[in-house]
Amino acid sequence: MDEHDRIVTESLPHDDLDVQPDEAKFAELLLLVAEELANDPYGGATKANKVLYFAEFAHVRETGLPITGVRYRKLERGPAPRHLRAIRGRLIDNGDAVLIKERVLGYEQHRLRPTRPARRELFSATELKAVQDAVNLLRGHTNADASERSHREPGWQLVDNGEDIPYVAALLPQHQPSSRMMDRLRQIGEEYARQGRLAQ
Repeated sequence: MDEHDRIVTESLPHDDLDVQPDEAKFAELLLLVAEELANDPYGGATKANKVLYFAEFAHVRETGLPITGVRYRKLERGPAPRHLRAIRGRLIDNGDAVLIKERVLGYEQHRLRPTRPARRELFSATELKAVQDAVNLLRGHTNADASERSHREPGWQLVDNGEDIPYVAALLPQHQPSSRMMDRLRQIGEEYARQGRLAQ
């Protein structure tokens, strides 16, 4: 059994991966994604959230572990990282980035613009590839397109609005699960909630 299989096997009985969020690394990931979206006309907060989500969950599929372990919750426009505003605010307060507000297709878009390069040395080759793949996946798509694509993710479908999306959802089939599978996923989600493991 390789390391990936061991992590997955040990995590599945617990309904989620046992990882601690690394908020300092997440702050660098925010800067990295902002750099990658700098020339994307739709590269504001909504699309950045989806790139972050797709990168973290793709990395779970590839290696058994997320990039930062920061929790993502289900919101109306798709998954978004918990504590994003606080971490982004610290970057801005420290002078590492500025927040630009601009109008795009009639909507106000908030774009994080780094004032220094992200510390890429903190990321492994597989983590950098997961980020680049997520950027490429959504390149040229509007925020509405990116949100709609995220709504097809099993993890987003598994939980209710405001609830955390378990990282083990990355291991679910990426096509529409059967009704039997959806019933089992709902049972897991309910047990997850009963245990108090869903942040409020």
